[in-house]
Amino acid sequence: MPGTTVAMEPVEPQSLKKLSFKSLKRALDLFSPLHAQFPPPDPDSKRIRMSQKFNAEYGGIKSTSSQPLTHAKSGSQDQAQERSGPSNALALPGPENSKDPRNGGAQTDLIVGPTVQTKGLDGGLSGKSSAIVSASGSSESFLTYVDGYALTLQKAARLIVISGHLGWVRSIAFDPSNMWFCTGSADRTIKIWDVGTGRLKLTLTGHIEQVRGLAVSNKHTYMFSAGDDKQVKCWDLEQNKVIRSYHGHLSGVYCLALHPTIDILLTGGRDSVCRVWDIRSKMQIHALSGHENTVCSVFTRPTDPQVITGSHDTTIKFWDLRYGKTMVTLTHHKKSVRAMALHPTENCFASASADNIKKFNLPKGEFMHNMLSQQKTIINAMAVNEDGVMVTGGDNGSLWFWDWKSGHNFQQSQTIVQPGSLDSEAGIYASSYDVTGTRLVTCEADKTIKMWKEDENATPETHPLHFRPPKDIRRF
Repeated sequence: MPGTTVAMEPVEPQSLKKLSFKSLKRALDLFSPLHAQFPPPDPDSKRIRMSQKFNAEYGGIKSTSSQPLTHAKSGSQDQAQERSGPSNALALPGPENSKDPRNGGAQTDLIVGPTVQTKGLDGGLSGKSSAIVSASGSSESFLTYVDGYALTLQKAARLIVISGHLGWVRSIAFDPSNMWFCTGSADRTIKIWDVGTGRLKLTLTGHIEQVRGLAVSNKHTYMFSAGDDKQVKCWDLEQNKVIRSYHGHLSGVYCLALHPTIDILLTGGRDSVCRVWDIRSKMQIHALSGHENTVCSVFTRPTDPQVITGSHDTTIKFWDLRYGKTMVTLTHHKKSVRAMALHPTENCFASASADNIKKFNLPKGEFMHNMLSQQKTIINAMAVNEDGVMVTGGDNGSLWFWDWKSGHNFQQSQTIVQPGSLDSEAGIYASSYDVTGTRLVTCEADKTIKMWKEDENATPETHPLHFRPPKDIRRF
């Protein structure tokens, strides 16, 4: 009414801090009625959510039983037949994806990996299997749940998935005794794992950037590491600490190798130089300069040429270690040479690039032939065992197996990222066979380490090798 005044209630002055706490309390009351506790997990909704996700990715998988893993492995054949459907083939029969000719195939089988302690939704620690999921050529794969994770179990693929790193896994090296192996990661740590069980034995910290190169000495209790922080370190495995550092690189160090007979270390990096170090005195013996771009792969051998480097400038160089000069330069590749592999028993090596995989003779470096197929991706990892099975890993997650002698690609596989990762995180950055040459370990961009083993039950009948040698192998 006109002429009347309304008494206003006094407004209590409040600080910004108090208002913030009020807003925070209101949000907590709304979303989390139990303060200082995580909301209780809902296993049913998680099971349904995971089921929908994996059924979308693997259309052929129909069953989503929550039975224990031991029962899931021994499911009846009638159930297995009902669950049959299309899946990504790990070991495909036929002309292009046939198996290893020496034993009828190197098909692999998924088994559950080690149990690691991970933090659950309830805030407590719960043991969860770190084996996640894998593709298989078997039609008997089906989906089950273990501790809230979805697992695809198959009879055709044998695979252990080890998780523990918090970043891309970039490098790997095996102990000469074959008891353990070490991996370096973008999380700046080096982890040592048990070969038999896949369990974590030790974590070493000291690098301040991702670890790109690892090597274990077969004469001393030393392990060597190199990374993007320009540092090259020597670790004493009896004390589990750094005892020497090798200073001299002007940029990140991308590759590392130990000479098999002399106490010298070789490192290559983004400063386009391969440096040769005396392990004991920390002195730089040579700076092998001549490349025009990053040196990203290096290996050594006891006889000349003792040092061979591959670079982003598309060339491969053989070096004379006595004088520190170039002996031969190979210019066959058209793209960066990111990976090379020396055959364990023959005097030849292979180099991988985005354009092709080529084989060269040693010691003179004569070009032998190209591999008969093209992977059509950036190849970061390469390994070959004494039986002549070469494996290459690509940026797109493709894992191809080759017959060393003929250059025939007899098996193709596609790695599958662990749940929660992007499909673009399927890259394979490093791979290595163990000392026996039967286990294959790959280091990947989904932060996992995958350990593959041959299938002992594969025969030439189950996976025939339809290989017709070409009339002429393309030389370029």
